[in-house]
Amino acid sequence: MKDAENLFRPQNTPLNTAVLVLDQCNTLSFAAAVDPMRAANRRAGRTLFKWDFYTATEAPAQLTSGPEIAGKPIANLDHCDLLVIVAGFDLEEHATPRLLASLRRLCTSGTMIAALDGAPWILARAGVLDGHSATTHWEDLEDFATRFPAVETRRDRFVIDPPFATSGGAAPGIDMMLHLIERWFGASLATRVASAFVYDPVPEGQQGPGAPPRPIRRNPQIARALDLMERHIDDPLNIADIARHLSVSVRSLELRFRSHLGQSPHQYYLQLRLNEAHRLAIDTSLSVQDIATTTGFASQSSFARAFRQAHGLSVRDLRASLQR
Repeated sequence: MKDAENLFRPQNTPLNTAVLVLDQCNTLSFAAAVDPMRAANRRAGRTLFKWDFYTATEAPAQLTSGPEIAGKPIANLDHCDLLVIVAGFDLEEHATPRLLASLRRLCTSGTMIAALDGAPWILARAGVLDGHSATTHWEDLEDFATRFPAVETRRDRFVIDPPFATSGGAAPGIDMMLHLIERWFGASLATRVASAFVYDPVPEGQQGPGAPPRPIRRNPQIARALDLMERHIDDPLNIADIARHLSVSVRSLELRFRSHLGQSPHQYYLQLRLNEAHRLAIDTSLSVQDIATTTGFASQSSFARAFRQAHGLSVRDLRASLQR
């Protein structure tokens, strides 16, 4: 990868930009990602950003307010200077092995990545934020910190930690984009872009009135439970065994999972195993029986039922669809 610090210095040529839009992102976050680039081009009188839209699959992404954004599949993108990701709801459903693999590939190619609203969660699921500072939407901060202990979660409107920029919502996304424009093209242009929106940007690291600077609460029991689950994909532990490892009751573990992750431990563990099965189906030539064994299923038939219920088709049909 290129020197991360060099990635966020002013550029003399247009930034080749890909805007990845995921289903169920809100319209304001989408506009916060794109309109500052449009305004920067207009105010500068030249092309600073050249962008194309991408989606997670061949299908258009639908915003929460109804409009659809058509784009090319992100899996087809080989390289860009800047990847801007906009996400909102249903993040775990969007974090498919194929999408996460695309993000990891682009990250290793030296791409700068800016993530708005729920998109930092997707980056963290891909594992690329480990060792970096980041933020996400304020409603998800504590869950994010617990789920991704290798990420330094910060209660800031936006965080710049090259090669990543993350923001905690739509308005913070505007702050982040203006800050990047200032870094790349100068404070004067950033000020003129902000004035086009009649917008007073908030400096990096400062909070708005709705985000008091209290410490982020991680839940150590959930973090340890997730670590146990991830280390026992092929030979799943009973939920009671996990609770004993953590010195908590099963009931207490259930309540913590539902409070922080919105799922029972059993549901989360099964989803984790089926996501790994999906990855193996796409990335390897293992037989269905071997995939079932590797992800802890006692029989191929029970695995096949669970896989189809989770992913909408069988392993064979999934692989066939990728060959079309």
